Amino acid sequence: MRRTPAAAGGAAAGTVAEVAFTGDLARPVRLTVSGLLGWRQHLARVDFECATSGVQRHTFTGPLLHDVLLDAGPSFDPARRKDRLRFLIAVSGADGHRAVLSWAEIDPDFGRAPVLLAVTLDGTPLDRAGPQLVLPQDRCGARYVSGIQAIRVDGRYPAWA
Repeated sequence: MRRTPAAAGGAAAGTVAEVAFTGDLARPVRLTVSGLLGWRQHLARVDFECATSGVQRHTFTGPLLHDVLLDAGPSFDPARRKDRLRFLIAVSGADGHRAVLSWAEIDPDFGRAPVLLAVTLDGTPLDRAGPQLVLPQDRCGARYVSGIQAIRVDGRYPAWA
């Protein structure tokens, strides 16, 4: 179920939310919404279904998840094109909501999904609540994660490899 920014929790009043990028990254980093403004910003006008409140229509802006993670240096071997296919991305929100994506979904050589780390929702900055995961290609809003606190990249999948 997609949480609205008001229900997302986010940072305490008067503070700015931070996202920890961890896992199999050469350059783990902590970023705020203002820090995410350093990447090219994209606009997404989306319609999706929410199980509790029906069809939602919103406009989001923010960088592509792929661009931000690529800058953090995922530990796959760039010389081995298929090495990227074993990486998973786990996104956790302040309210406990979580979603998992595969690297292949967001990689331009494979799924090319324009997944955003939204820094605005309908023109309102998300500085205090934290960025929101936006998957414009999803018909259902269940993978939209509000108030992102952590994004972990893990290349140990599959466990038998």
